[in-house]
Amino acid sequence: MIRRRGCGDISQIQMTFSRCSVSLFHAFVWLIFLHAVGAVFESQAPHRELKAYRPLQDCRGCNNVKDVYASSAAAVHYDPDLKDVNIVATYSDHYGNIRLGSVKMGDLSSSWVLENPTLQVSGKKKGSQLVIPRESFQNDTRVDDASHSTTNQSDETENQFPHMEFASPAKLKRQILRQERRGQRTLELIQQEKETDEQMQEAAIEKSISFENSVIGKYSIWRRDYESPNADAILKLMRDQIIMAKAYANIAKSKNVTNLYAFLMQQYGENQRVIGKATSDADLPSSALDQAKAMGHTLSLAKDELYDCHELAKKFRAMLQSTERKVDGLKKKGTFLIQLAAKTFPKPLHCLSLQLAADYFILGFNKEDAVKEGVSRKKFEDPSLYHYAIFSDNVLATSVVVNSTVLNAKEPQKHVFHIVTDKLNFAAMKMWFRVSAPADATIQVENINDFKWLNSSYCSVLRQLESARLKEYYFKANHPSSISAGADNLKYRNPKYLSMLNHLRFYLPEVYPKLDKILFLDDDIVVQKDLAPLWAVDMQGKVNGAVETCKESFHRFDKYLNFSNPKISENFDAGACGWAFGMNMFDLKEWRKRNITGIYHYWQDMNEDRTLWKLGSLPPGLITFYNLTYAMERSWHVLGLGYDPALNQTAIENAAVVHYNGNYKPWLGLAFAKYKLYWSKYVEYDNPYLRRCNINE
Repeated sequence: MIRRRGCGDISQIQMTFSRCSVSLFHAFVWLIFLHAVGAVFESQAPHRELKAYRPLQDCRGCNNVKDVYASSAAAVHYDPDLKDVNIVATYSDHYGNIRLGSVKMGDLSSSWVLENPTLQVSGKKKGSQLVIPRESFQNDTRVDDASHSTTNQSDETENQFPHMEFASPAKLKRQILRQERRGQRTLELIQQEKETDEQMQEAAIEKSISFENSVIGKYSIWRRDYESPNADAILKLMRDQIIMAKAYANIAKSKNVTNLYAFLMQQYGENQRVIGKATSDADLPSSALDQAKAMGHTLSLAKDELYDCHELAKKFRAMLQSTERKVDGLKKKGTFLIQLAAKTFPKPLHCLSLQLAADYFILGFNKEDAVKEGVSRKKFEDPSLYHYAIFSDNVLATSVVVNSTVLNAKEPQKHVFHIVTDKLNFAAMKMWFRVSAPADATIQVENINDFKWLNSSYCSVLRQLESARLKEYYFKANHPSSISAGADNLKYRNPKYLSMLNHLRFYLPEVYPKLDKILFLDDDIVVQKDLAPLWAVDMQGKVNGAVETCKESFHRFDKYLNFSNPKISENFDAGACGWAFGMNMFDLKEWRKRNITGIYHYWQDMNEDRTLWKLGSLPPGLITFYNLTYAMERSWHVLGLGYDPALNQTAIENAAVVHYNGNYKPWLGLAFAKYKLYWSKYVEYDNPYLRRCNINE
C-alpha cells in the first residue's frame, strides 16, 4: 500500500485527501508517475508481494514509531539484499478506480521509508509494512479500507505468532540457507569423524600385529616408531645447551674471561651428569628441568658478555667438522661390528652341533646310516621326483628349509633333499635328520670332502685359495685390517668365501650326474607354498631360472662387475638386470650341453687378481649365466628380509619363498622381529637338543 506522510503527526497519516495541504493536482501527477513505473517493472520481474507477517527489518530495540521508520529506512538504502524486492503499490486513478503498481525497492529515492501503519500512536498492534514517501499527501477512504484490512490480517498474524520477531525475506532466506549449511556440515563432520575413527582402529590393529615387542637396546640406531614426538623435549634442550656452553666456553677462554669460563664448564659438566645415558625425558632425573633452567641463565649471561656473531659462527663450524669426523668413524665402527656379529656363529648353534655329533658317534649311527643310504639310492637318482640341493653348515637353518618345504608340499613323498655340508658338521647334520626328519620326505646328507674329483687341479677357486696372495689377504697379521683402512672391503673379507660350499653350486651336474633338473635353495630361505609347479615351468632353453632383482637403476651388472676393465665392458652390458641366488631352478641337461662349468672356470681364472669382481659367488654367477637366465615371476622369490625393514607385507605373505639375504639372519639376535615369525614357526622348539642348548623363541 502506498501512502504519503501528512503535514501533521503520524497519527494523521490515515486522514482523507481533503484534510491534506497538498493539492489534488499534485496527487494526480504522482499517481500517474507510479502507474507508468509500475507497468515497466511489472513486465520485467515477477511479483514478490510483501507478506503481512514478514516486515522488512527486525528492530528489537524500537520502542516507538520513529525508531521503526529509522530502521526501515536503513533497510531500504543500506541493505543490498533488499534492492531487488518488488513492492506492490495500491492507488486510485483520477476516475476513482483502484489500481495496482509494482516497483523495485532499490529504485526508491531516499525520501521513501517503510512504515507499519498499525504502529500508530493510538496503540494498535504491529502489522504489515508500507512504503510511504516523506512528503505528506491526502489519502482517500479506499486506502483507509485497505489499511484496515491489512491491519486485521496483521492482528491475526500476531495472535498466531505472539512471540516471533519477523525479519526481511532476504534475511529469512539467508538464515534458512545458513541453517541448512550448518546442518549439512554437521552431518559431514560426524560422518568424517566416524570414518577417521574406523581408519584409526584399522591402523591400530595392523600396527599391533606387526608391533615389535622386543625393543633393541638403547644403543640401537634403529628408529622407534611408537614413541611420542615430544618424549625427549627436555633432553634435546639440554643437549643443545651443552653445545652452546662449549662454544661460549672456548670464546671465554680465548678472551681471558676466566670466571665465566669456569662457570660455563661447571654447568656443562652438570648437564652431562644429569643426562647420563638417558634416551628420553622419562630417563632423566627429577632435577633435570631445574638444571636446564640454571644452564639457560648461565648461557644468557654468556651471551650478554661474549656474543660475537662472526666468532660464534667460526666456533660452530669447527665443532660441526669435528662432529662429522666422529660420526664417520662411528659409522665405520658400526659397519665392522655388524659384519662381525652377522658372521659370528652363535654359541647355542655351536652347542647344537656338538651335542648332535657326540650322540651320533656314541650311539653308533654312522654304521647304520651306510646301510640305509644304499636302500634309498634309487630315489636319490630318480629324475621323475622333485630334487632339491642345499649346501650348508648350519643344522638349524637347513632343518627349517626342509621342514617348510615338506609341510607346504601337496605330495611330500615325491620330494628329495640333497644336503651337502663340510666335514666338521657332517655328523651333526646326519644325526639331526635321523631323529628329526619330516615324515615321507627323502633326505640325503653328504660330506663335501668325499667329492674326490673336487680338487685344486680341476677347481679354479680351490687353486686360488691355496695361492700365497689369497692367504696373505685373509691371514696375514700385518694386513691393513683397521676400520679406516679395511672398511670398504670388510664385507668381502668373510670366511664363507673360503668355503667350497659357497662355490659348489657351479658343479651341480658333477654332483648329481643322473638328474635332469634340480632346485637350488639357500639355507636362509623359508618355503611358504608348494614348489612342485616349478618343475613344469618352460624355461625356453635357458639354464638358470631365477627372479630378477633390478629395480630402475638398482642391482644391475655395473653394481657387481668392474666395467672399467675392458674384459668386462667388451663382453657384458652394464645395464643388464641382475638376479639372485637363493631359489634357482637349473636345467642340468642344458647345463651339460652348453658346458656352463667350463665358462665358470674360464672367468674364474681371469679374475685371479680380483680385478674383474670382488669375492663372492653372485658376480661369477651373473657372468656364467649371462643371457642364459630365465626370469621367473617375482612372487616365487621375495628377497630382502635380512636387510630391508620396509618390505611390503602383502608381498611377503603371498611369496612362495622368502629370503633372509643380508646380515640380519633369523637365527641371530640382529634379526628383525616382525620378519622372524615366518622362520621361527618351522623350528621345533620342543626338540630336546634345542632345549638342551637353550634355543628358544
